Amino acid sequence: MTAVELVGVGKVFNPGRADQVVALTGVDLTVESGQFVSLIGPSGCGKSTLLRLVADLVPPSEGTVTVAGKPARKARLDQEYGIAFQQAGLFDWRTVQRNVELPLELRRASRSERRERAREMLDLVGLGDFARHYPPQLSGGMQQRVAIARALAVHPPLLLMDEPFGALDEMTRERLQDELLRICARTGTSTIFVTHSIPEAVYLSDRVVVMSPRPGRITDVIDIDLGSRNEATRQSADFFAGITEVRRALRGTEVAA
Repeated sequence: MTAVELVGVGKVFNPGRADQVVALTGVDLTVESGQFVSLIGPSGCGKSTLLRLVADLVPPSEGTVTVAGKPARKARLDQEYGIAFQQAGLFDWRTVQRNVELPLELRRASRSERRERAREMLDLVGLGDFARHYPPQLSGGMQQRVAIARALAVHPPLLLMDEPFGALDEMTRERLQDELLRICARTGTSTIFVTHSIPEAVYLSDRVVVMSPRPGRITDVIDIDLGSRNEATRQSADFFAGITEVRRALRGTEVAA
């Protein structure tokens, strides 16, 4: 089943005004079930806007967005996706467990179901022993793992991530990349991941989608085949070849601009 499909999608902010901005134009993209797809491109190219269109946080100006075979709005109402941003966005006054339970509360799940599911997700991200802690008591990397657990709490078929590791140190970032891949493999979750990091995009992805400077459009889609990822992958010839290919594609967008 197709997880996400965008056809002829464009987005214009403030249309008809002096400060009109054409953020995206003519975007066609298909994400198959279980795929990990990264969006990469220069700052301001519309990566985050594209993610928000999929999430139905902003409407497209033209074209169609389909998630799990449904219009994006219906998919949002049915909670067909989980979403995580660069900042974990946890509530300091709620325990880790109750932060993870929040989307289940919004779905009016029973207390026992909420507790069981939250425990399951915290164990999945390796934080089962921190359920009763509060976010300020955790490191930045641990907070991001809680945010991922919360995003996965309703078992969504799709995970949307907007630079979730961007503010972390390199070692924590690499550790969480491995953690994310393990979780996605275990759950079969499809993922759209926004990043500015070429190595991160190549390491995580089945496909890397390269976008042009504004107005953002897709200029290349690069297939990545690295097999099972581990520390040796980061030193492999195929990994560096993937980085080179994505870098060349990005330089091509600069020339075209």
